[in-house]
Amino acid sequence: MQLTVERFSENPLLSPAQVKPSREGWEVVGVFNCGAMVYGGEILLLARVAERPVSDNPKEILTPRLDFSTNPPGYSVLRISREDPDLTAADPRIITYQGKTYLSSISHLRLARSKDGRRFTVAEQPTFLPAVREEALGVEDPRITEIDGQYLITYTAVSEYGIAAALATTADFKTFTRRGIIFPPENRDVTIFPEKIRSRYAFHHRPLGHHLPALDKWAAYSSDLTHWGEHCRVMSRRPGHWDGGRIGGGAVPIKTDRGWLAIYHGADEAQRYSLGAMLCDLEHPEKILARSAEPLLTPEAPYERAGFFPNVVFTCGALLRGEELTIYYGGADKVVCRARIARDEVLKNLAVAP
Repeated sequence: MQLTVERFSENPLLSPAQVKPSREGWEVVGVFNCGAMVYGGEILLLARVAERPVSDNPKEILTPRLDFSTNPPGYSVLRISREDPDLTAADPRIITYQGKTYLSSISHLRLARSKDGRRFTVAEQPTFLPAVREEALGVEDPRITEIDGQYLITYTAVSEYGIAAALATTADFKTFTRRGIIFPPENRDVTIFPEKIRSRYAFHHRPLGHHLPALDKWAAYSSDLTHWGEHCRVMSRRPGHWDGGRIGGGAVPIKTDRGWLAIYHGADEAQRYSLGAMLCDLEHPEKILARSAEPLLTPEAPYERAGFFPNVVFTCGALLRGEELTIYYGGADKVVCRARIARDEVLKNLAVAP
């Protein structure tokens, strides 16, 4: 069936021009991939903000990272000539230099608030900065789950050690407690279900493969948010389809009478990122009941097709209010956007088994 997804006329809701850099002499290159939560009568977006130092020399590339030679840690900047034969910079996000991998920017997390979900006020200062060695190259892509009276924030921790999944908790979005790495490298896209299942916390996550790059979604359980186990594969890519290149977690799952509904991202073999939906069993979320044959949202608008990394729609947060599902998503790794669709319309489109 043909889906009716409405992009908001205000899109993009957030853009780099609305975000103040955290440091003098730096620039924001992207605000995107935000977790979403209703808190204190407002809609909160916890967005990834990517920034970098500004260079006055067009012949060089600057790459930032945390510097642990000082206490507290500061930032150091590596300057590389664009003509250096040891430099590879074909991907705007990643730099390879002398056999080592760096990022062209470093990310932190920042809150934006809104009464109506359309017009947001962005915090003047970062909300959650990288602070430990496992985050030396940034913190990215937060998801927010409310459970047992606290807010659980999963995020990607990036460092020279690899890409890992980390957890922080908060009660007020002002102070945060780091719980550390919950899935070691290489792993990301962790979503925690918003209630305990069979008396345990339940997760979906996505290990990253190299030698055998399956890039499948997995499930895991924990009784205490410290120890995790019962890992099992949940869902695979579908070569030749919109999610044939890779799949990964999107928004925190939403409970329905038919099962857990989750928006996930998929990329095709050309790295075109789209959003689809999956439905999993209420008592056994490692069991997939159905998934989207066709994507809900594909890069079509100009702000989705052109940006820091083109042809990307990517979500970390969705809210169900009444019968309407609102998806907050990143466009082209540069801006925050919003789209909405009827929940039942999404469910009716789930007719394809894994």
